Amino acid sequence: MTRLSIFLLMAVLASALVLVHSQYETRRLFMALESAKKEAKRLEVDHDRLQVERRAQATPLRVEQIARQQLQMRAASPAITQYVSTQGAAAKEARP
Repeated sequence: MTRLSIFLLMAVLASALVLVHSQYETRRLFMALESAKKEAKRLEVDHDRLQVERRAQATPLRVEQIARQQLQMRAASPAITQYVSTQGAAAKEARP
């Protein structure tokens, strides 16, 4: 009878240790999951902010302002526009 009692006591202690370990692992994994969800939310907010900044940087007014200031570009006017005709070039090449 004492052997059976000792065996059952050891089985109960082993199952208690397994239960404590599984609860610890469950809590640890739950905390890791919550941390990952929090990081995903932060990254989503950061992505949205960057999308808004990108749209703000690419407005036509900002592009024109940078072209004028940094690249010294100016708007094309009919006075400085040169038109190239492919018919004239083909006619010159056709003549011997």
